[in-house]
Amino acid sequence: MERLQKVIASSGYTSRRKAEELITQGKVYVNGKQVKELGTKVNYEDVITIDGNVINKEIQKEYYLLNKPRNYICSLSDEKKRKTVVSLIETSTRIYPVGRLDYDTTGLLILTNDGELANILMHPSNNVEKVYIAKIEGILMVEEIKRLSEGIIIDKVKCKPKRVKVRKKDLEKNTEIVEISIVEGRNHIVKRIFNEIGHEVIKLKREKYAFLDVKDLASGEYRTLSLKEVKKLYNLKSK
Repeated sequence: MERLQKVIASSGYTSRRKAEELITQGKVYVNGKQVKELGTKVNYEDVITIDGNVINKEIQKEYYLLNKPRNYICSLSDEKKRKTVVSLIETSTRIYPVGRLDYDTTGLLILTNDGELANILMHPSNNVEKVYIAKIEGILMVEEIKRLSEGIIIDKVKCKPKRVKVRKKDLEKNTEIVEISIVEGRNHIVKRIFNEIGHEVIKLKREKYAFLDVKDLASGEYRTLSLKEVKKLYNLKSK
């Protein structure tokens, strides 16, 4: 017996967090009976449907590493008709991005139909490190770098970068390239951190996600993750 949300996530239908939302919203049925309790357990023989769609428990898992270009949205579809990151991957499988990068943010993005892995990578308790390269307006002062290192309060919660490093400064244009490493996963968090100390982020790229990078991928290119890489990502789950 497994928890219902875990079975849904393992099927590749969506992430575990989204599966929990679907359950509490009353959109999930087990053997024709509506289920709203997150603690519900099911077995392999049970028939699970979501919005009338039967969950396929035998779906093949797929894992992709994409170097996201600018002006692509991290969604399966968009009412504004903007281009989506899933359109860049040649597959007939229903995959989705793990987490989000802003429309104008570039860099490393994982896409998969493995909801269990997506949950591991996004869950705060696992402290998965992400490295971003930010081009900011203005030059960081020593006091500001100290503030970043000590942590910035965003919505009453402290976000403390693991590392902040100035890579390059342009005194003539009054801009700076800064490497910032965080385990935080809130939306727009890097931009909000720098805005909090008075520096606008002009460009932003995610360079690393855990041990993965996109050094060998041009913008818009992708590759499949190896079995070894997938197992290593699974090992990021806190014990």
